[in-house]
Amino acid sequence: MKITTTLASCRTPDGAPLVLQEHDGHYFLKVGGLQLMSTTASSSEQHMAELACGSMPARPRILIGGLGFGFTLRRVLELCPPDAIVDVAELLQEVVDWNREFLTSVNGLLVDDPRVRIHTRDVAELIDRAGQNRYHAILLDVDNSPDPLVQKGNARLYNRGGIERTKAALHPGGRVVFWSANPDQDFARSLERCFKKVECIGAKAYPKAKRFTHTLFVADRD
Repeated sequence: MKITTTLASCRTPDGAPLVLQEHDGHYFLKVGGLQLMSTTASSSEQHMAELACGSMPARPRILIGGLGFGFTLRRVLELCPPDAIVDVAELLQEVVDWNREFLTSVNGLLVDDPRVRIHTRDVAELIDRAGQNRYHAILLDVDNSPDPLVQKGNARLYNRGGIERTKAALHPGGRVVFWSANPDQDFARSLERCFKKVECIGAKAYPKAKRFTHTLFVADRD
């Protein structure tokens, strides 16, 4: 019988326990006892990066909300040129530290890629202060869905004001992609009121999965 090992733990800003565990060579992140992510299922995160960064201009600026296990970051770096600037907002310093300490064999070395700038703060702050330094793509994987599980404060990214601020942080023609564990028609309609084009794209948790279990909300600015 293979043992599950708890490698590290901390608490989210809302006080919920966040735990990093290893089992049979795979890693799992759980919040309040519920699995948030694992290294066994990363296809939707990579698909998210492909949708956001399929066509990038010279010296693109990318914003990723949520580091997690770094799968989105890895695919973004694979798709972007050497002169790209990739800002990664991760609210918890512990998650950044765990990538360096425990996940170097997964994607942990990517946090020190010269294109990457790690910000241990709420991604909403980077969106709000973008100003003239707007982004060509924004990828938001900060919570389980538009109905937040990890932190109640994340709701401000999904309401009308948050959507409008995200649009303002994008270059004309820029794109934002929201990751969600669930479909949400109300959220899709909110995006449609602000963006010129919105798609709700099903995503698989792993390549051979038979079902599309996650949803990627893709919105393009005019």
